[in-house]
Amino acid sequence: MTGADLTAWILGLVLGLMTLLFIFRIILTWYPQVDVNRLPFNLIAWPTEPFLIPLRKVVQPIGGVDITPIIWVGIFSLLREILLGQQGLLTMLSRVN
Repeated sequence: MTGADLTAWILGLVLGLMTLLFIFRIILTWYPQVDVNRLPFNLIAWPTEPFLIPLRKVVQPIGGVDITPIIWVGIFSLLREILLGQQGLLTMLSRVN
């Protein structure tokens, strides 16, 4: 396993996990009565909140709905495709070696 393969594997795992956490965060917004500071919900809120706070300052809620987790799902999906997709940068780099 080369360095590019290992990097692609780790990056794929991290980007996939973050995308999944943000999808769970979107689902949690459907239940406003849920306290995200209690287990097991804080396991979803803790890693995602540092990403959401700065974006919430830029993107206001639309119709009272916080769309920032949706934006982050798009960003992480785009990054994963650019770096690890079929024509991704790390994929192409690992084919060269």
